[in-house]
Amino acid sequence: MTHIPPAEPQEESLGALVAAASDHISTLVRAEIELAKAEFRFDAKRVGMAAGLFGAAAFMAHLCLILVSFTIAYALAAAGVWTWLAFLIVTVFYLLVAALLVFLGIQRLQGLTGMKRTLRSLKTIKGGGHDPVLDTAPVTAGHTGDHREPVRPSQ
Repeated sequence: MTHIPPAEPQEESLGALVAAASDHISTLVRAEIELAKAEFRFDAKRVGMAAGLFGAAAFMAHLCLILVSFTIAYALAAAGVWTWLAFLIVTVFYLLVAALLVFLGIQRLQGLTGMKRTLRSLKTIKGGGHDPVLDTAPVTAGHTGDHREPVRPSQ
């Protein structure tokens, strides 16, 4: 590639300067996009590898849980509990833990509001009116404690 020496500043027209600036900007944008793609590919490979390792660890932990379950059942059997009853005790224990986890999960889901405020504001925008709930709500964005009562020292 041959190097063309830059022309004297007074010799370049405004159009030539704009064209050169546009060319430099498009080259810079293309280079930034290529850099972003390369970084994304590198990060995606690392995330994929980490996800695979986490999956393998979870699988191994699951196998260990199964082996510990057998160990507990056989320990109960060695302690004098019938073998079938020992395995039933371990199974019922895991069913109770699963039921507790389901109960806790349902409790967490019941607290969701379902984006009621967002849906209400979208309906208001669509209808072109004002929302009376939002109009009466105090505007506190950007205020740092103005709306609170001052703390008085105890006497």
